[in-house]
Amino acid sequence: MRTFAEAGIGARTLAALERQSIEAPVPVQAAALPALMAGRDVILQAPTGSGKTLAFLLPMVERMELRGPGPHALVVTPTRELAQQVEAVLAQLDCAARIVLLYGGIGYASQTVALKAGADVVIGTPGRILDMVGRRLLSLGRLQYVVLDEADEMLDAGFAPDVERILGQTWYPQAVLASATIPAWVDRIAERFLRDPLRITVEGTSEEELLEHGLIWVEGAARGAVLARLLRRFDGSAIVFGRTKQGVHTLNRELRQRGVNCAELQGDLAQPVRDRTLRSFREGRLSVLVATNVAARGLDITHVDLVVNAELPDSPDWLLHRVGRTARMGRRGWALTMVSPEEGSRWRRLRRQGAPDLPEVDLEHLLEEGEWRYLERRAQPPEPAPPRRRGRRTSRRPGSVAA
Repeated sequence: MRTFAEAGIGARTLAALERQSIEAPVPVQAAALPALMAGRDVILQAPTGSGKTLAFLLPMVERMELRGPGPHALVVTPTRELAQQVEAVLAQLDCAARIVLLYGGIGYASQTVALKAGADVVIGTPGRILDMVGRRLLSLGRLQYVVLDEADEMLDAGFAPDVERILGQTWYPQAVLASATIPAWVDRIAERFLRDPLRITVEGTSEEELLEHGLIWVEGAARGAVLARLLRRFDGSAIVFGRTKQGVHTLNRELRQRGVNCAELQGDLAQPVRDRTLRSFREGRLSVLVATNVAARGLDITHVDLVVNAELPDSPDWLLHRVGRTARMGRRGWALTMVSPEEGSRWRRLRRQGAPDLPEVDLEHLLEEGEWRYLERRAQPPEPAPPRRRGRRTSRRPGSVAA
């Protein structure tokens, strides 16, 4: 399939795509559109930034029948920011449907008014969707089309009960599960809710060659100081990832004290604050975003030049989602993972679970020269860690950096 018209996309939507200079489907869209336009349930796995959102929204716009009370379509996302982003993409398609966003962190008043006025498409997070169902402001029995965006997280332990309750109130609508990582166990759960789903896997493109990885060994107490030096030397925008809300808050405060133009993004912040922070980052007024995994999923910010894993993620999949925020839309990107000697066992466990073998960065050169093409200057692979000795440790791991 070379054109959107070949997939059956109508003139109105084609005109909307043309206004955005979207002329031909990218690989994930070419692979998914024929099946989705034919009404098939689909499990769609493709790299971050590959065009999945448009792949599942176009069939929804074209196939959705707007007769009678709604909603007729539902898109469920794990985060408020991703819900907002999906709504923005849908709005650009010149869709005649009435769209309502449902997410927590703000009051119920405006969302209640929107639902009472009538909704054709609901986009939101599981908790607030169920809240509105419980208040009898939202019925899911007339849905024709359901999307679980970032499906592996939507069906994980934290979200699974809410997602199952949502799907349990539908009458077998056409369904799409979309994510960059969909393990086999997601397939097993999906079998309960999808009808004969077609599994579509789109491999990474040559753009992934634009992503350069590196590993930094650094003493835990020196992490903030080293990171601040790196960020001050870097001429571009960056996302720094931490594991916990409190950890992100503390790291952001330290970086600001060390002269870095940064702000935090984490779940304890009020929604208006999160919106302002993201807007400042998108518009370039903020150069560094210090975030939990809330920023690792789905956010389409194409100008991120650097991702730093200041703290290790819990799984290789989260590492994939984090570094997927950079090297998008043909831009070069860098991803650095910081590991302290105390975290060596956690890093080795991630490696056993499938995390990539990252080359060690010449950190001193990076700090002194600000040279970011460090892959061209790699030394030999790092020496293995010396055997453990009993008693008090008197030296650091080779290559680590102290304050």
